[in-house]
Amino acid sequence: MVNKKWNIWYALFLISLLIVVASCSHKTEEKLLNLDMDMYLQHADKDTIYPTPQQIEMLKSVMPKESFHPAPKLADRVYWNAIAESKSGKEYLIKANALLDKKPEVPISDSIYRLANREGNRGIYKPRYYRTMDRLEHFILAECLENEGRFLPQIETYSNSILGMKSWLHPNHDDKNNGVLEGRRVSIDLGARKFGSVLALANYLLEDKLTRQLKEEINRQLQKRIIDSYLQSTKYLDENNKWIKSTSNWNSVCTSGSVLATITNSKNYDERLAVVGSALNSMNYYLSGFGDDGYCSEGLGYWGYGFGHYLYLAQILYDYTEGKIDLFAFNNAEKLKNVGRFPQSFEIQNGTCAPFADGVSSISSKGSNFAYVLSANYYGAMMPTEIRMEEAAEQLIAWQQPKMFEVSNNIMISEMSGHTYFNDFGMVISRGKQDTPFSIAVKAGHNAENHNHSDVGTYEIFLDTDMITGDIGAPSYRAGAFSPDNKARSSWGHPVPMINNQLQSNGIEFKGIITETEFTEIRDKVVMNILPAYELPMLQTLTRTITNDKSGMGTITIEDQFKATEHVSFGSSIMTLNTYKIIDDTTVILESENHQVKAEIQSEGFTVSIKDVIVPVAHLREGAPAYRIGIEAGKKVKEGKLTITYTPL
Repeated sequence: MVNKKWNIWYALFLISLLIVVASCSHKTEEKLLNLDMDMYLQHADKDTIYPTPQQIEMLKSVMPKESFHPAPKLADRVYWNAIAESKSGKEYLIKANALLDKKPEVPISDSIYRLANREGNRGIYKPRYYRTMDRLEHFILAECLENEGRFLPQIETYSNSILGMKSWLHPNHDDKNNGVLEGRRVSIDLGARKFGSVLALANYLLEDKLTRQLKEEINRQLQKRIIDSYLQSTKYLDENNKWIKSTSNWNSVCTSGSVLATITNSKNYDERLAVVGSALNSMNYYLSGFGDDGYCSEGLGYWGYGFGHYLYLAQILYDYTEGKIDLFAFNNAEKLKNVGRFPQSFEIQNGTCAPFADGVSSISSKGSNFAYVLSANYYGAMMPTEIRMEEAAEQLIAWQQPKMFEVSNNIMISEMSGHTYFNDFGMVISRGKQDTPFSIAVKAGHNAENHNHSDVGTYEIFLDTDMITGDIGAPSYRAGAFSPDNKARSSWGHPVPMINNQLQSNGIEFKGIITETEFTEIRDKVVMNILPAYELPMLQTLTRTITNDKSGMGTITIEDQFKATEHVSFGSSIMTLNTYKIIDDTTVILESENHQVKAEIQSEGFTVSIKDVIVPVAHLREGAPAYRIGIEAGKKVKEGKLTITYTPL
């Protein structure tokens, strides 16, 4: 009897052990099937983006043999009829119907293309490009929803118009000799990847609803303009494809479009392996442009655009490989989490933010917020109160994963901290806690950032949500907008010192260094050494100290102190987009829409005079006109101090 019981217990033990072993073995196998991103990147060739043989072998274990299915095809009526009956599907169809009689607005004429290339004026072509692509996207998805053939004539007309374009590039992205337009080369840019993505979706979703001739032409041009061009770029880097190894939004945007077109349309497994493998190497460079603390030097708008496309790429590769390629974590999950939460960290007060670089001063309520939605789901960021999408590729994900795109009825309000310090880029936000909060954002940084302005030491002051003074933002993208000599881009157009009438120099070595910080409930203080931003060998020290006294109504001071081996001229400025009154050489009243702030100027070692001029840039993204209230020392000195004190009235 005892032996019998023992045998039963022994048998149960063996069974349990086998279950545990099997479970562990399964987990080990599962772990092995997931791409080890650290290991993958270790095998990369530093001189190119194209995957090495070792990387290709690793990819073979995680990538399926078949092509990617971005959504069920039109023939799957169970799926599409259900979407058509949904609120989102009905709204989408209504919008598509409203566009049905519109004609395509491309190709543009060669003369307009060359003019836009020469002058950099995007307004004469860009709206036409994106209206055409937006309509075609709506026609494609509307046909999937309805399946009655009503949209097919327009789909064919629009597709042929795009296929008939000599160049898919934005004209100002072509070389000065219009090499792509003239057929001497093929290249990918922000426009080309979008044209390619739209045609790729049409080709996949609609299948035999398109004519055989049209499908063949789409495949031919996708192969030439996107797939072959992308793979060529991954092997041989030159001036025309430097984005592929860059840290800018171009990298994620162009890469995601190239990957979508390839893994959806290419019948060649090796080709799909090479494109995905290249994209992973390329994204390593893109992500290196963010600070470990999540800071995006391109500004909030480009965070939404660039990181949004990165997250799109992450989603399609996750879906394609059933989670075996996980770009949501990549090789640094904590950093990605910080990047995903950047908007709420960067916010100053109630939807406002500093317009540093080519950024904007407010969190937009227009355009796609795809990046915000996916960041909320994957990184615990705040969920937006509404869903906005601009691209069909985003809409397809939303329809397939509706839970991810549900807006909560409970509006989350995040309590903002008294300060945020982005240590990696030397950027600080000091938030006032008054009933009418008086806040400042300051930036050390360097002068080789993406969308760079020569702006080491710049700042932006807000009284509640009114932008009072500081950085005037970016020039609109026209001819000369990206020149370092543009007055809104050079240090002349920023509230920073000017010594011997010399501007800050451009390059990564020209930077500011935060040397001291103090953050308390009643006072925030930041000290930065901005001497390295200038090529002035006689200058020994140049220190900027920013203090936000949060007591009472608040007081913000900007103090510049310098010492030189010889006598130098010294100046600075108050920059504003608001109206103002110059009381005398030491007092200015700044008047925003809702508030007034007094600026008081004090100096040691010299007297000052002020002179105001309009910033000679007609088109600013924040609106024009902008003003520079210049502050000049009355004589040359070897050392001195200039203090500007801002106080709400």
